Amino acid sequence: MSPAPRRAERDAITVEIMFALVSGGFLGAAGFLMLGSPVLWAGLPDAWKGPWLTVSAVVGGVLFVVRVVRVLRVLRRPYVASGGRPSVRDVVWRPGQPSQPGRTSPDS
Repeated sequence: MSPAPRRAERDAITVEIMFALVSGGFLGAAGFLMLGSPVLWAGLPDAWKGPWLTVSAVVGGVLFVVRVVRVLRVLRRPYVASGGRPSVRDVVWRPGQPSQPGRTSPDS
């Protein structure tokens, strides 16, 4: 067995992790900017600016964490179901599909 499939799996996992981090960063930043924008343009009293920005930062952080966890949970699902590594059957075979092409059911 060559090391190429193992390398491909590691590369795919790396891409998924980077996607989770980048998309979480964009979502967190968007949440912070949406909630923090009134501080810049609405002219809030000085007593409100600090707490408002703090709440905006907390919401942005929570959005980041939720997005990363959701993306990585979807990534992990096939691995957990098969006890570590998905087999070809787990990836290709779908319950209820005919076992051979062109047939309407497995019994025909």
